[in-house]
Amino acid sequence: MHRPFTAEAEVAGELAAVRPDLVPRYTAELPGARAAVLTRLWRALTHEPLPWLAGRTTGRDGLTLRLSDDRRLHGPHPDPYATSGYVTEVRLDRLAYDDPARLMTDLAVPHGSGFAAELGHSVASLALSRAGAPAHASQWPVVDWEWEQRVVDGHPFHPGCRSRPGFSVAEQLAYGPEHRPVVRLGLLPVPAGECLVTGEWPGGMRDGERLLVPVHPWQAEHVLKRRCEEGLPAHPLMSLRTLALPDGPHVKTALSARLTSSVRDISVYSITLSATLSAFAQALAARMDGLLHVTRTLGAVTANSPDLAAVLRESPQDFAAPEHGERVLPVAALATTGLPDSPAWLADFTRLALTVGLRLLELGVALEAHGQNLLVVLSATGAPLRLVYRDLADIRVSPARLARHGIPVPELTGRIVTDDETTLRRKLFGSLVAGALAGTAGSGAALRGALGTAVRDLPRTPDLAALLEEPLPAKALTLMRLSPGTPGDQWTHLPSPLL
Repeated sequence: MHRPFTAEAEVAGELAAVRPDLVPRYTAELPGARAAVLTRLWRALTHEPLPWLAGRTTGRDGLTLRLSDDRRLHGPHPDPYATSGYVTEVRLDRLAYDDPARLMTDLAVPHGSGFAAELGHSVASLALSRAGAPAHASQWPVVDWEWEQRVVDGHPFHPGCRSRPGFSVAEQLAYGPEHRPVVRLGLLPVPAGECLVTGEWPGGMRDGERLLVPVHPWQAEHVLKRRCEEGLPAHPLMSLRTLALPDGPHVKTALSARLTSSVRDISVYSITLSATLSAFAQALAARMDGLLHVTRTLGAVTANSPDLAAVLRESPQDFAAPEHGERVLPVAALATTGLPDSPAWLADFTRLALTVGLRLLELGVALEAHGQNLLVVLSATGAPLRLVYRDLADIRVSPARLARHGIPVPELTGRIVTDDETTLRRKLFGSLVAGALAGTAGSGAALRGALGTAVRDLPRTPDLAALLEEPLPAKALTLMRLSPGTPGDQWTHLPSPLL
């Protein structure tokens, strides 16, 4: 049924050269990694508006998809909110597939070959991540970066959850947060007159008339092709290109590689708006009765290039009180705690997240509140106390809604600014409900129970009515990868877990 795909063999060969002790574990993790990626792919095939799918038929033994060329693809009943690798096999006509890359190759759809290569890389890298990740300690982490590094599988719903094209095995082991390395950032001197700076750039990252821009070592070698001065030891966080510095702040570096869906550079546009957005977010968070904190942007710099830029932010750890046993962790790491297994806990967390998200949306701001950007502060007993949000680069701001509530409209331009109701709701619901909450719940049944309990106590606003009564928007992640000529986000609708 399974024939080794090229990426799996390539990674095995490289691993044998740099870490031969991991080869047996890597080999053992491959079947589970294939199932994890195949589960994500099946979600996309069953719920995204892919142009070469002509129909879907539900039967007692699963779901059958009819392709436009009249072939049939059959698999289990889909759960669009499931995060485990429950899809271990699908059948294309009479042939069985357990390998998502091989399946995508044989589907032979437009742009499918490139995406198949990404899927193969995702499987191999996921197996490598699982093989190299240390076992979780019984005690909860104390520092924020240790929580970040517990997240091994990447995006809970993207088939390219661990796709890292352009990274060798040695580089994945050296830079991937799940492998818990210490990464030494380079410091590239750039004349201050050639830089755009917003906020305050620290004195420790200046050298006379030059600014020292933190550079990820992968970026220095592969993109900038320059040697950097010896830099700072740092711990990589979930996004790989953001790292925790020894003295606390986090630094977001440019990393011009395609990870999951996006190339992780830093646009000049986002640097230009960073100080304004940060000040605006601090003022808005003050209206949230202590339920929300937003990490402050300390400084941002670009040498007029998305390939050479950096942002310094407060650490979310600043918003927890460790002396009282509090912990702050990204929502994506909640699954490693066991807390979401309790329906009561999950409902409490869902209520907190929806209260904050919907109240901000009513005021005029839609957060990109997925499991990486959204963090939660837990009490010593594990109760969810308040939220922390980081990375304002992709929020949406509605001047009309702000004005309706008498809130001064910040001087913002470009894609961040919109009054379109659909765009605002997609941004929040697609990231928070279809993303962070679904990923935490782990299944449609658990999400349905948590939402059903949580919404009873929420004010009945038009936004909540849309959430309760309409299908749930979610990014069509696979459609986007198969549509290279279509810029921007594309969307699908998932069945509402409440209907």
